[in-house]
Amino acid sequence: MHSKDHRPRQLLWPLQAMPLARAMSLVYALLIVYMSLNPFDFNFDNGISPYAWIDAPLPRFITLFDVSVNILAYIPFGFLLVFAAYPRWQNFVALGIAISLSAVLALSVETLQSWLPTRIPSLMDWWANVFGGLLGALLAIPLGPQWLSGSALRRRFDQWFGLNWAVCALFLLFPWSQIYPQSSWLGVGVWGHVIFGSIDWGTLVVNQIAQEMFITGFCWLGAALLLSLGMRAKAPQWQILNGLLCFTVVLKTLFTALQFGVEFSFIWLTAGAFWGMFLATIALRWALGLPQRTKWILAICCLIGVTVVINIMPDNPYFILTLRHWNQGRLLHFNELMQWVSVIWLPMAFVWMIRNAFRPEPHSQY
Repeated sequence: MHSKDHRPRQLLWPLQAMPLARAMSLVYALLIVYMSLNPFDFNFDNGISPYAWIDAPLPRFITLFDVSVNILAYIPFGFLLVFAAYPRWQNFVALGIAISLSAVLALSVETLQSWLPTRIPSLMDWWANVFGGLLGALLAIPLGPQWLSGSALRRRFDQWFGLNWAVCALFLLFPWSQIYPQSSWLGVGVWGHVIFGSIDWGTLVVNQIAQEMFITGFCWLGAALLLSLGMRAKAPQWQILNGLLCFTVVLKTLFTALQFGVEFSFIWLTAGAFWGMFLATIALRWALGLPQRTKWILAICCLIGVTVVINIMPDNPYFILTLRHWNQGRLLHFNELMQWVSVIWLPMAFVWMIRNAFRPEPHSQY
């Protein structure tokens, strides 16, 4: 027997279909339907043919905002469909499936909008949706079979999180919880005065830079430590968490440009937000080396303290002024959904932390 037969074998991830991509494609399609047809106040007796929009002339005013939103909305759909079609359908066949399903979904949505008083279906919107699906599919097709089958993703997330799928879900939802405009950057968990009541601060003058620096810094430190508690000990936690923060910043900038205009893309990046992120990132480097129990205590203290401050302190008056430039437009219902994500992220995190508070440290076997 050769010596190589005694070498430990690496875990093999077979190239196969990705059921998660198929489920995500369906969920994303339902999300498009929700955002396009909400609040579902159909009027079937308006006397308009459901297909009149196909022969109708183009809108008199075509804005870059509407075209961009219609394209961007379908890019993830086309991208996911290529993953969902693998391995039975690949390359140009998968591309055709992605374009066809994007066209059918967009056709269905535009037709149903004919009966909605608050929506105006347009052939231009349909073409923008199909083009978005095409772009998404073209981005996915060049990826190798390891990515299309999901084996690369499953291997990566197994190396990072193991079986802690709840933390993995919190990790993926965190950037989206920051899209809805907030008084302070990273200030999730805004529940108004439902819990803490309304407080009259009178003529109290609050240093807004210090307040936002506190909220941003402690919220990021608490959230990052929480996510690190669900990661494997050997995972590159520092790099992963910094990558998450960078992606969150990019996503926030993109959607701020869509919501407020390109000239206001970085209106959220104040001095308090910058220094809060910077100081918290330095503190995180040190805190990641603490024992698990200490990290748990520090994380929950940060998040509880930030939640109290966010909900009892007055909103930033400069933030209130910026809301006047908020052009929700076709993102109205998307913003409602993102607001819910922002509200529920912190309670979900607290539930996970409480459930795992008294369990033995899960990383000793990794």
